[in-house]
Amino acid sequence: MHINKVIIENYKCFKGRFTLTLSNDINIIVGNNEAGKSTIIEAIHICLTGLLNGRHLRNLLSQYLFNNEIEEEYLESLKNDKKLSPPSITIEVYLEEGPALFEGNNNLERTKYSGVSLKVEFDQEYSAQYEQLIKAEKELNSIPIEYYKVTWRSFARDGVTSQSIPFKSAIIDSTATRFQNGSDIYISRIVRNELDEKQKVDISQAYRNLKEQFKEEPSVQEINKKITSIADISEKEVKIGVNLATKDAWEFGLTTFLDNIPFQNIGKGEQCIIKTNLSLGNKTTQNAGVILIEEPENHLSHTKLNQFVRGITNKSENKQVIITTHDNFVANKLGLNNLILLHNQRVIGIKDLKEDTQRFFQKLPGYQTLRMLLSKKAVLVEGDSDELIVQKAFMKSNNGMLPIEKEIDVISVKLTFKRFLYIAEQLHIPVAVVTDNDHDYKKKVENKYSEFQDINSITIFADSRNELNTLEPQFVDANKDDLEKLCQVIGIDFNEFDTSEKISEKMKTMKTEWALKVFDSDVDLNFPDYINKAINWCNE
Repeated sequence: MHINKVIIENYKCFKGRFTLTLSNDINIIVGNNEAGKSTIIEAIHICLTGLLNGRHLRNLLSQYLFNNEIEEEYLESLKNDKKLSPPSITIEVYLEEGPALFEGNNNLERTKYSGVSLKVEFDQEYSAQYEQLIKAEKELNSIPIEYYKVTWRSFARDGVTSQSIPFKSAIIDSTATRFQNGSDIYISRIVRNELDEKQKVDISQAYRNLKEQFKEEPSVQEINKKITSIADISEKEVKIGVNLATKDAWEFGLTTFLDNIPFQNIGKGEQCIIKTNLSLGNKTTQNAGVILIEEPENHLSHTKLNQFVRGITNKSENKQVIITTHDNFVANKLGLNNLILLHNQRVIGIKDLKEDTQRFFQKLPGYQTLRMLLSKKAVLVEGDSDELIVQKAFMKSNNGMLPIEKEIDVISVKLTFKRFLYIAEQLHIPVAVVTDNDHDYKKKVENKYSEFQDINSITIFADSRNELNTLEPQFVDANKDDLEKLCQVIGIDFNEFDTSEKISEKMKTMKTEWALKVFDSDVDLNFPDYINKAINWCNE
């Protein structure tokens, strides 16, 4: 049994209906901040357990659970004659090979399937009170959540509880896992599972002896006398001591040491790994059919992340795993075939791309697969010199700010523009292509990118003058009124290179070098028109 599909409607960042299809093993959901990765994890867990942040959802009902745009549209409609009905939230989990008792068409798609549906909806019992409320002169500023209820049913229309749902979920957030006393659960688990009864008795007695010695210490006895004389809370003696009330009390007084360093004092990365291993090892997680892991890269270096990811894969065998991340390393390590790309409520899997494009991203070096997805806008360029010049042009029009400071990523992709554009097309990611015409504008630009000309999110920037075939002659032409100044910036002798043609040819022999000098210079130079247009697109 595994989750085949999830539908989320009007919950938090998801306006309207959002559908996500999952594989039965590892699913890696990748997207920028606020793309909805955490909301997906949260929604699945709510639908299968009824819990939000460890508490029953019915006790946490709030207008903040609703999509903000949906709430605004509803409140605005109350001012008009065409009043909208109170909005609702729906979360549905479709179970492949799920129980027959949960099978029916009580779902948004009205298809026969096994699954669970959870709704936050208006309770019709309060219809009269609600009508009086909206007729009142006082304007509503939020959804009247006091008139709402949580409806939790199977697709067969039967009511369900967390106990009756046979498919369990477990959330692992390594940065928020709670422990009784640092890592005493870690010690307790080893003791319960690995030590025999005699060893348990021996360690308990050793701990008891240690505590008995504590109260017999002269300094402790002196302190207790002083406390009794000062404390005015009882007629009885008031002392400090160590609790020996139960035979296993020692379990709650010990902590884990790593290389003689207490658990709470070790690095966050090491804590992250240990906490996650504990979560993967506890009974709830072991019995869960789906493991939900949120952004495991937090606090971890690449070496620790490698250790972390290996532990997840080893301990989650034969389970469905859903991981959210925006880290290239995690995505590559767990397998790009498992990637689910999320942007603006649109979603595709790497498997949805053409086979040759899949292979391209699987082999892409440097873990750059996700950069375009994790930016507000992306500018694709051919090489390093183009990247430097585009960034410098952007800085000129943005008071020295780099594009990345405005969530715009300039990515050097060599001649593989179209591979990235296939993803941008499906996810509606705003992407600009800044490219050379290579002496044939019609063939190398117009015809090459003709399939994208009607895609609003994709814009191609190139110069149609075939004689200015690459960046170097383009840049020289933009500064033709003061070639001597250009020569000074890029470090060549104007007396030797005194024409546009000579300067262009020289610049072609020092590709990245001349671009780096322009990037580092404070001298005001001009930029080619097609690059300026791309910068204007960035600033829109």
